[in-house]
Amino acid sequence: MEKLPIAVCVVIAAAALGADQPAQSAAIPTEITLGQAVELALARNPALMAARNGIEMAEADAVSAGLRPNPEISVESESYPYFRSDPGPFFSNQEITARFDYEIQTKRRLRLGTDAAKLFVQREAAVFNDVARRLRQDVQEAFYGVLLAESNRALAEAILDQTDQVIALNRTRFAEGEISGLELTRIEVERLRFADDLFQVRLELRNAKAALLALLNAPDLGLDLQVQGDLNSIPDLGMPVDATGADALRMAIEMRPDLQAAVAEVESSVARNRFQRAISAPNITVGGGYKRDGPDHSLVAEVSVPLTIFDRNQGGILRSEAEMRQAENLFAAARNQVALEVRQAYNAVEVTRERVEYLQSQQVKQAEEAVAVTLQAYRLGGAPLMNYLDAQRRYRDTMRILNQALFDERISLFALAAAIGGGQQR
Repeated sequence: MEKLPIAVCVVIAAAALGADQPAQSAAIPTEITLGQAVELALARNPALMAARNGIEMAEADAVSAGLRPNPEISVESESYPYFRSDPGPFFSNQEITARFDYEIQTKRRLRLGTDAAKLFVQREAAVFNDVARRLRQDVQEAFYGVLLAESNRALAEAILDQTDQVIALNRTRFAEGEISGLELTRIEVERLRFADDLFQVRLELRNAKAALLALLNAPDLGLDLQVQGDLNSIPDLGMPVDATGADALRMAIEMRPDLQAAVAEVESSVARNRFQRAISAPNITVGGGYKRDGPDHSLVAEVSVPLTIFDRNQGGILRSEAEMRQAENLFAAARNQVALEVRQAYNAVEVTRERVEYLQSQQVKQAEEAVAVTLQAYRLGGAPLMNYLDAQRRYRDTMRILNQALFDERISLFALAAAIGGGQQR
């Protein structure tokens, strides 16, 4: 299995949040672009901060794993005749031993433990990058959710404004006796439906902005955030426009941080198994010192070796072997999931693109022409009110479907970029 550079993962993770604290205190701007939204989320989102804390904890464990055991210094006093009536001088009538002991780790246990800990740091860095990948996609979807709601609001306002113009015309006609009160009532009732559409999209817009602000960890989710852009703009996500499904899968296998985390976990499990096997060999404790027994002075030396008769760390070795098999299986599952996500995202891009082209080339133009012709004819008295209302409803429905189709196409592009492992705007 291909090894991953530990330093690269850690550097990427650290660089992404290098200005963590200043960004946390910065205010959320009232006008924001997609790129700014992603940058703010990467700097402020608490879930990403928690993933960064995982790297810090793993680094702390690596520091602990690289520390040698502390030596021991002991002083012992024995055989002082305290209960005698005349015990004699304190220092001259007892055994005093001062010694130094140190435990020597065998089978390169220190290096193996350090290697395992460093590999776990690599895994946590890859996990951090994967959280950032998914957060980036969430922000992109939330940002375009605001654009979708903005487009639907503009559509609802335009239709309601046009309806008000027709109502004003009909009131003049009614006053002059050209139309009946029933026809005026019909258009006023239809206005209620269009006004209700506007209320609905206003609610959708507020909720979409709140969802985006939550990802930015904004203190006020009611901020009237203005997003810059529209549904017709296609962001450059750094992907080749002519990439095939096979190309996308190849790039995903190279770039996906969750796959990198799975690879790091496999390597970490192997390192932990080596460490557990090293534990089966006992450490050796050596010691020595000075001993005074009354007037006699002597040196003390000791070597202590545990006898591994019963406990040879069989359980730790078996568990580490099971962890290796589990890590291999999880890597295989992750690879299959990546392949599925790439294929589904690639299919979505193709189908949603065809859908948008179909709507723009056929349905939208017809709906626009129909409502323009029937409105003109109705104003001139050459078409009944119901024809105009039917054309207006069809136009509204067609434009809402087009807005949703544009949104779905952009989201499919973000999903494909995230499935590959990229997704950064240029």
